[in-house]
Amino acid sequence: MTSVDSVLRRPGVGPAVWKGPDLVNSTEWVLRLSPAWTGELDAALRSVRERGLPLLKVTADDFPLPTLAGELARLSEELENGRGFVLVRRIPVERCSRAAASTVFWGLGQHLGIPVSQNAAGHMLGHARDTGATMADPATRGYQTRARLPFHTDGSDVVGLLCLRAARTGARTAVVSSAALYNAVLARRPDLVERLYRTHFLDRRGEQPPGELPYSAVPFASWDGGRLSLRYNRCYLESAQRFSDVPRLERADVELFDLIDELAESRELRLDVDFEAGDLLLLNNHAVLHSRTEYEDFAAPELKRHVLRLWLAVRQGRSLPRSFWGCPPGASDRSGRGGITPRDVIATRNPASRSGSRSQW
Repeated sequence: MTSVDSVLRRPGVGPAVWKGPDLVNSTEWVLRLSPAWTGELDAALRSVRERGLPLLKVTADDFPLPTLAGELARLSEELENGRGFVLVRRIPVERCSRAAASTVFWGLGQHLGIPVSQNAAGHMLGHARDTGATMADPATRGYQTRARLPFHTDGSDVVGLLCLRAARTGARTAVVSSAALYNAVLARRPDLVERLYRTHFLDRRGEQPPGELPYSAVPFASWDGGRLSLRYNRCYLESAQRFSDVPRLERADVELFDLIDELAESRELRLDVDFEAGDLLLLNNHAVLHSRTEYEDFAAPELKRHVLRLWLAVRQGRSLPRSFWGCPPGASDRSGRGGITPRDVIATRNPASRSGSRSQW
């Protein structure tokens, strides 16, 4: 076995390797906000309102959290160097307007990273809710539907999901360790592992800037400093096949996708997460895959499921090859930390300077 083979076939190790059953009865991955911490959120929100600051202009300094900020720093460390996910409970969304909840979420996000655009329209604060669209429309993305979302990763270092209202039924949320999943593939089908490092093609679902290809070419796996990063989205892999210049999937590719899906869904690996109103789920997309089952909504618009979403670039993130973000030669520079380049933003602008981009309230 060559040295390259040794790298590709070594198992993931460390705190990022975990199995769902081992965490079911643990609270180490859950942070419950105390009354003192929710008081700090209230005070920070009042400060923003009194100063009349536009949401997207609010920085961490504008949203002071005297003691909670230190806890958020600890969570950032856990996301990057620990299990890769955290659930924050008891954010008081039940007594907030949507605008107030958005401001609180944005302020928390400023303490955790740098928001990046989630679509070509430049939306920095997104909304996951059923719009009536279906994935049969190539311009639709999964968060706009109530359909099942298989295990996948998003296009940023970290994704934050704040539940404002839960669905009537369904919408079970689950997470799985990417490293544990990788190890399981290695144990079950070592002959398929090398394919994780090959170039694969993801549909950009109409989100590409003018003049760029409608698909991106990416590897699934990357090693840096002994740490594995993994990305995966089967829906976009399969829908990219609609483009004639994308290489056809081979039988072994489908076998690999089937195995990843089977293992991720298995009770041996996945962790089901109770995700209710007031819960904030933070996920490192390089360390964790997440999923959501299909759901049924309430008939009344004011009761329908509504989740706010932030994509965050971490300030001291792991080193990743540019190809990991789907940036082929000639494509728009996304400063190496993810996000989707807004059509009306200069391509070379970095994530930190996109604070003037639109929200989606």
